[in-house]
Amino acid sequence: MISRLPLDEQLPALRTTLSHNPTLLTVLDRAATLALPGWYLTAGCLFQTIWNVTTGRPPEQGIKDYDLFYYDPADLSYEAEDHAIRTGRALFAGLPAEVEIRNQARVHLWYEAKFGTPCPPHPSTEAAIDTFAATTCCLGIRLDPHDHWHVYAPHGLADIFNLVLRPNPVLAPREVYETKAERWQRQWPELRVLGWPETD
Repeated sequence: MISRLPLDEQLPALRTTLSHNPTLLTVLDRAATLALPGWYLTAGCLFQTIWNVTTGRPPEQGIKDYDLFYYDPADLSYEAEDHAIRTGRALFAGLPAEVEIRNQARVHLWYEAKFGTPCPPHPSTEAAIDTFAATTCCLGIRLDPHDHWHVYAPHGLADIFNLVLRPNPVLAPREVYETKAERWQRQWPELRVLGWPETD
């Protein structure tokens, strides 16, 4: 049980597990060449690879895209973000899934229109990852010099390896969590989905 290993032993196990996904490794390698400030590969491509490997499925099954976050508060324009997106589109051409690049410094400019709740400006990429609808999703990895994996996992790794989906009611609305949970449980019926916390 990887979840019961000491943390310093979980990290090599995390890398071994994610390395079963060749597209993920390619995205990490190529993303490092973009030199985007504060970048992480994050969200579904990571925890869904772990779910697939843990349950004996093909490592890339059900993964729709690869989320690449960065943080550049110096230029919040759509044009600057679009330039990064277009540069990435050329760099990641030919991969079997789309790589979605987003500047987390400008999320507050569009979040409320999309999800119906205001989002304060994120002070970092890590802070953006902290707001995912499920704690299980809060995981980010980037490739540092000398092939070192820099791992951000504010809620640890146990739930991810144990296939537990736990809500994170800090920003995303309840319906976002429940819609995602329902979709993911159809794809990975082994998931144990915890309910949204009730309030008085």
